[in-house]
Amino acid sequence: MNRVSANDTALCSDLPDTTGAENTPTRRPRRWFSFLGAGSMVAVGYMDPGNWATDLAGGAQFGYSLLSVVLFASLAAMLLQWTAARVGLVTGKDLAQLCRDNFGRKTTFVLWITSEIAIIACDVAEVVGSAVALQLLFGVSLIVGVVLSAVGTVALLMLRGLGKRAIEIAITALIMFVAFALLAELAIAKPVWHALLAGFVPSTDLIRHAGMLWLAAGILGATIMPHNLYLHSALVKHHAPDGDAQDIATALRGVSADTVGALTFAFLINAALLVLAAAVFHAAGQTQLDDLADAHRLLTPLVGNGWAAPLFATALLACGLNSTVTGTLAGQIVMEGFTKLRMSAWRRVLLTRSLALGPALIAVAFYGEGGSNRLLVASQVVLSMQLPLAVIPLMLFAQRQSLMGIWRVRGIAQWTCWAVIGGIVVLNAALIWQSIV
Repeated sequence: MNRVSANDTALCSDLPDTTGAENTPTRRPRRWFSFLGAGSMVAVGYMDPGNWATDLAGGAQFGYSLLSVVLFASLAAMLLQWTAARVGLVTGKDLAQLCRDNFGRKTTFVLWITSEIAIIACDVAEVVGSAVALQLLFGVSLIVGVVLSAVGTVALLMLRGLGKRAIEIAITALIMFVAFALLAELAIAKPVWHALLAGFVPSTDLIRHAGMLWLAAGILGATIMPHNLYLHSALVKHHAPDGDAQDIATALRGVSADTVGALTFAFLINAALLVLAAAVFHAAGQTQLDDLADAHRLLTPLVGNGWAAPLFATALLACGLNSTVTGTLAGQIVMEGFTKLRMSAWRRVLLTRSLALGPALIAVAFYGEGGSNRLLVASQVVLSMQLPLAVIPLMLFAQRQSLMGIWRVRGIAQWTCWAVIGGIVVLNAALIWQSIV
């Protein structure tokens, strides 16, 4: 029996046709590359402008010290995304649908609203980051940049009409460009390798220093993004539509490899951003980066290479456009899963962009155009605060025998997941306590 309804989500138009499969005596085994793609779509959210802001701010202010946070957040993200993909693939339902089916109306409503807030906070980062990149490249205003980035998002989403692989190929190509750009930047910056390696060792200053804790929460929120859990569970749920044990086992292996590979790549991108800031800005005494534009302006004179600043801005724009696409898809999944309301991609872009534009304009008016980094970091802290409301339901479903059967998460993986969730809750609690005191 096919567990995926044709009306489950807008993404279902891309699902393979299994009609008549029972009349086929033998089925060709699926190749490993047929499970690739979802990991890249999810990894995009781990290198959006919010990551740029938090990683660059952390590296500029504290040197290599917060590399340990980037590493922890990336490993935790791999584990939680692996869990989300496992739940979606085994149950045939995404996380939002499972919440709607298993929780009461009030709880479901709260989870939906907080998820939407997280998506809007994420879109604020993407709005500001893309607008700043366009301003740096072409000299347009931030308002014009916001409009142009929305047009670019719709254009990328239209690639879905060419087939489900078209948009994945476009996004992967943009990711490869970002990797090339940052590799070139690091080659110019020449980091101190022994200090870099020491940065992966956690420091007790993280708890004692309020500024470091604030940036650590921002890095955590920028890395482990709540809406990515909903997105990943939806993107892979069609891989074993008949619930056949052999199909599930094969798909789990492919999806797990895809997840680990893509998020390892995202970790390298995030670590490269922090290392770049530490090697260039912190080393030169430029410890306060109030804006991504400051980083762009200082790169060329500090590294002595005219290509550094244009590469930086172009890579930032690529990340901003990529992340708006996956954020839009996640918004569709969250809305449809929690409420059964359907909304086209371009309407979802207009909705989230219009809601995100208000905070962006207020920040620009209050701080000036140079204060975008404060808004970017604050938006990632909001994501960190909302994260427990996504990961706790995820683990409750992942370990439930009645839902997952023999595929439920148990043993070391189960306890490690709960330890990660506990760490996230403690970090947020410490941040709230320091804000109050």
